[in-house]
Amino acid sequence: MTATRTPGVPAIDEGSLISTSPASGEEVGRFPVASPDHVTDAVARARDAAGWWAGLGFTGRRKRLLAFRSVLTNRLEELAELMHREGGKPTADALVEAIAAIDHVAWAAKHARKVLGRRKVGSSILLTEHSSYLEYLPFGVIGVIGPWNYPVLTPMGSIGYALAAGNAVVFKPSEYTPAVGQWVVDRFAEVVPEHPVLQIVHGMGDVGGALCRSGVDKIAFTGSTATGKKVMAAAAETLTPVLLECGGKDAMIVAADADLDAAADACVWGGLTNAGQTCVGIERVYVADGVYDEFLGRVVARAAKLTVGEEGTADLGPITMPSQIDIIRRHIEDALTRGGRAVLGGAEAVRPPFVSPTILVDVPEDAAAVQEETFGPTLTIARVKDANEAVARANGTGYGLGGSIFSKSHGLELARGVRSGMTSVNSALTFAGMPSLPFGGVGGSGFGRIHGEDGLREFTRAKAIVKRRAPTLLAITTFDRTPKTMKQVLKVVKLVHGRSK
Repeated sequence: MTATRTPGVPAIDEGSLISTSPASGEEVGRFPVASPDHVTDAVARARDAAGWWAGLGFTGRRKRLLAFRSVLTNRLEELAELMHREGGKPTADALVEAIAAIDHVAWAAKHARKVLGRRKVGSSILLTEHSSYLEYLPFGVIGVIGPWNYPVLTPMGSIGYALAAGNAVVFKPSEYTPAVGQWVVDRFAEVVPEHPVLQIVHGMGDVGGALCRSGVDKIAFTGSTATGKKVMAAAAETLTPVLLECGGKDAMIVAADADLDAAADACVWGGLTNAGQTCVGIERVYVADGVYDEFLGRVVARAAKLTVGEEGTADLGPITMPSQIDIIRRHIEDALTRGGRAVLGGAEAVRPPFVSPTILVDVPEDAAAVQEETFGPTLTIARVKDANEAVARANGTGYGLGGSIFSKSHGLELARGVRSGMTSVNSALTFAGMPSLPFGGVGGSGFGRIHGEDGLREFTRAKAIVKRRAPTLLAITTFDRTPKTMKQVLKVVKLVHGRSK
């Protein structure tokens, strides 16, 4: 007799991880659960593969990664359908996510040599007889622990850049989206069949813990702040460096001179896309008093038109992780109990596995809906005196991931004042799709960066080399130095560094 399973909740059955749709309960796939020994063996295989992969050089890796990019591109529809089946993500959202991931893989492949390759750097005036070189070498084996909400784009921000830098990767996908992770790894094996450069290990949180303790050279984790702390503690046992991309409570600021139509469109998209299950999604909105009523009306009108359902054509799909529904419900009810008002949706919007768009106003700043990550299709919209007050309130949580500013004249200035890793001006979430820019947070949102040049360097170790090219004229780093030599050196140092300009 088969036990009844809750749709979308991963289950272990006879050593297999079973993935089901959060909307229909349909079984999507079964995958062998990795034991601690399996994880250790995978890392050992990766260690051998890493030498071969690094030996291909930038040119060889670029060729393979661009071939991988092409495979993903030519099978986009298949991938998007799988993402919809397993996580409930609307097909259009799945396509947007996958396309962005492909763009990142291509950028990393094409720019790795320029960013990481050996280059000559300037030398000190006191060491002019030496030449200085800098290059970035791969760590070896990277462990990547991915999330369920963006099961392709987010882990690929680590995997793609780590591979381009010359590392092998062992990937532990979320137990909520193992089928998507397996599909991506299988496609890579089609273009790199010789060695297990990219491997996957399946299971629950304990498998992620085993990966942290497996001897990998670095861990890249994306998930909640609470789990990020556990990952960091486990990695600390072996001094394994970590990259943590944790939660967010991102704010949008709408200044008095904002384009309100564009701001409302970006607000609804940035807050409600993927049913609000976006780490850099807009959850709080602060609007200058003079334009508050007009902006709020436009947001409500747009959000009210969105469709919610199981179909791939719906605007919002189900909540992928069923336990998150309790958090969403608690935040809405707490806000209403404490004097907030729902101008759209409300408590009745929570109809598992779906949550309809909910817009809350007059919510106290210390309410859970303002201070804690909701991860659902909700927005709190607050009236403020001006953009400066908005910046102060935006900085009023322990998180610091992304954010958005709408202003025709002061966007960049306001963006610099927001305590976050990324900010979009007159748009929302666009920094996530920009391969040339680093992505990551501060405070409770973690540290380290994926994407861009910083993302490539994140998966390498800097290697400094100094090479003598001529005899030393004033030798002071030797016990053969003389008082005369030291006097001459002092004169040179005072001449070079003794002036204030």
